[in-house]
Amino acid sequence: MEQKVLTEKAIELLKELISIQSFSSEEDKTADAIGNWLKSFGIPFQRKINNIIAVNENFDENKPTLLLNSHHDTVKPNSAYTKDPFHPHIEDGKLYGLGSNDAGGALVSLLATFVHFYKAENLSHNIMMVASMEEESAGPNSLRSLLPELPRVDVAIVGEPTLLDFAIAEKGLVVFDAVVKGTPSHAAHPNADNSIYKTIEVLQWFKNYKFERVSQTLGEVKLTVTQINAGSQHNVVPAQVDLVIDVRVNDKYTNKEIADILKKEAPCELKERSLNLNSSAISKDHPLVQAGIAMGRKTYGSPTLSDQAALTCQSLKLGPGDSTRSHSADEYIYVREIEEGIELYIKILVKFLTP
Repeated sequence: MEQKVLTEKAIELLKELISIQSFSSEEDKTADAIGNWLKSFGIPFQRKINNIIAVNENFDENKPTLLLNSHHDTVKPNSAYTKDPFHPHIEDGKLYGLGSNDAGGALVSLLATFVHFYKAENLSHNIMMVASMEEESAGPNSLRSLLPELPRVDVAIVGEPTLLDFAIAEKGLVVFDAVVKGTPSHAAHPNADNSIYKTIEVLQWFKNYKFERVSQTLGEVKLTVTQINAGSQHNVVPAQVDLVIDVRVNDKYTNKEIADILKKEAPCELKERSLNLNSSAISKDHPLVQAGIAMGRKTYGSPTLSDQAALTCQSLKLGPGDSTRSHSADEYIYVREIEEGIELYIKILVKFLTP
């Protein structure tokens, strides 16, 4: 099939996906649409809950496998929308709609790329396409749950909006619940152990704390206090103040190292919620990355999280669209970005998959 026709079909699929509500864990109808789209090309697939999995026609267990992955769930539209989030329409070259940029454009571009290579022979790698659910919520049925059941993945391209530059590293995430304890009392009486006053010093400690190891691609570990909660009555000093700490981890630390360090050094009680969302990276010398550099694409380290966090193999984040538009009101993606995305994916894989 001509690339132009395949691109048109991909854009029509994206319009259909936008028109269907697909919040995390509610992606059954978008899974139907993706499955039907693959069927239209005669491509068989597996469905696990709302995850769609397909492999190339000449899959060979003796070859390494390249995973193409993106997600079809969305966040809920925020209150600042002025356009119907489920009405796909094009204005001034922009395709508007919830999930258009994050990550519908990347998803349909990868699906089109998979179709392009589906019947190809004598490739260096197998190709496996996974359109996954629950990425936005990091839910129990997301890509992480699938990996034990899939063929071994040796390298991956994760489709997210990167302006078609190559995110060769991605920060991990650890969220901590912190407690600053004090002595409860009536507000009218002296209290030298006021939990709220004690929290001032704790907040200052977190504000000033620096992790020593700095990554060339991801920079410093970023530690941010994002929530604070205490007290319920004006005349009662609370027994404790609850904080939430968001830590974006570079590739110089494991999440466990971060947890061990902070729990030892922080001037309050800390408990991590999960250690699963580790940082990820791919060598700048990897043939996939080199293929992109040869085409003039930039490389960078991404501060945002994706399904890369579930992967243990080398992985690259790449896709049409702009991350700053994600989760914004009146979300959109340029139609030309999808066209360029499909073209770039295909050119890269021609270089990478040709023995």
